[in-house]
Amino acid sequence: MRVKLWGGFLLLATGALAAQYSATDRITPPPPTQEFRAAWIATVNNIDWPSKPGLTAAQQKQELRAIIERAAGLKLNALIFQVRPSCDALYESALEPWSEYLTGKMGQSPGWDPLAFAIEESHQHGLELHAWFNPYRARFKGSKSEASVRHITRTQPGLVRTYGGYQWLDPGEPAAAAHTLAVMLDVVRRYDIDGLHMDDYFYPYKEKDVRGQWMEFPDDLSWRARGAGQTRGDWRRSNINGLVERLYTETKKLKPAVKVGISPFGIWRPGHPPSVKGLDAYDTLYADARLWLQRGWLDYCAPQLYWQVDAPAQSFPQLLHWWASENKKQRHLWPGLNSAKVDPWKADEITRQVDLARKEPGVTGHIHWNVSALMKDRGGLATELARLAYREPALVPASPWMDPKPPGKPAVTFARTPAGGITMHWRPAPGDDVARWVLQRRTQGRWETLVLPKGRQEHSLRGDGHAPDAVALRAVNRASTPGAPAVFATR
Repeated sequence: MRVKLWGGFLLLATGALAAQYSATDRITPPPPTQEFRAAWIATVNNIDWPSKPGLTAAQQKQELRAIIERAAGLKLNALIFQVRPSCDALYESALEPWSEYLTGKMGQSPGWDPLAFAIEESHQHGLELHAWFNPYRARFKGSKSEASVRHITRTQPGLVRTYGGYQWLDPGEPAAAAHTLAVMLDVVRRYDIDGLHMDDYFYPYKEKDVRGQWMEFPDDLSWRARGAGQTRGDWRRSNINGLVERLYTETKKLKPAVKVGISPFGIWRPGHPPSVKGLDAYDTLYADARLWLQRGWLDYCAPQLYWQVDAPAQSFPQLLHWWASENKKQRHLWPGLNSAKVDPWKADEITRQVDLARKEPGVTGHIHWNVSALMKDRGGLATELARLAYREPALVPASPWMDPKPPGKPAVTFARTPAGGITMHWRPAPGDDVARWVLQRRTQGRWETLVLPKGRQEHSLRGDGHAPDAVALRAVNRASTPGAPAVFATR
């Protein structure tokens, strides 16, 4: 074996002279594409996973692994996994019981930890994993088992209200908000999640009684005790605002690199923009998502824009532009797309929305509702995305307000393999917390990009005459900030 130094980097050669890569500053690789590409994995009522309660642990793992592998194969870069559908848990928790959607019986352990497994598998495939929580729903309509003795409807029934066949924590009860906050921060503290995500259920959507009349959420007790000096609407919004602000502040104290995201209903208020009609989330769910954007109480906002491009009263591009215009703090704006409705819609409805999101200044990604639409290739959507929109991989967009410092250049070595190929090896710069790697290869003038997981620290370059003439490697930190590339070219 012969050892040579080229440009300060080690090249190992065996047998015939290896293709020699030396460090260079004369080649500038293209910047990597940055776009959030994600899908929601809904567990409530077994919408996406597991396919039904009561599967064995091996079967559940196989199904979840298949989802993660499919997402990676489509070149998504994140999954948003519902781990708390109804004051229950799809992870090991001392605060809430195991979800009935795993075994068919609330409180019964499935014998493994789905959240820990999803994090590990996602990271091995280079994907972010965001833990998704429903903040106030306590029991879903048509629950399949009795409440566990550890469920909040049994341990603190005074915090729970019955409404429209569901049970809800009352956001006006400080102990209810404190419990929800404690549950979410417990996951931030104990699990290596990339993001913490809340959906659009704050106060519940309006329900009708048996006579067809709209019912009022039954929070008279908490309103009379704590609502003095405010209208009921302002008081309810202040309850939700308080939770959002505290969640953001406390999460950043624990782990600044964990993203906080919320997916509000897609219409803030009718008339914003002027042509829009529909449900008033501000005065129905008491969710003032515009305020959260203005205050910077989240790292990303994912308004659920579940309408078509040409919908007359809920135009997708008009709503998208309005949300972008309200994003004064320049947080991430990643609209939710109604991919589950691709049938009866067509695949090009969703691909048009992806294109519109790419063209709207300030919008840097999108999320598919839901992952089953992609798993089943409903309407040919997954095929069409792979053919056009997702031909190249993308990094999650950087969050400079979380960590503006880019990682350093990695240290790279090359070695000739016994079969005549060349393998590159690398390690991060001292002190860097690397989340993933971007490897770029130039062959016959064309650059190809690969996004690799953090645990991957080697890559084989082809030895059959088609090895690249230049390679570039950069580290990416937990805030998705890419570092400067270490670039090498054949001599």
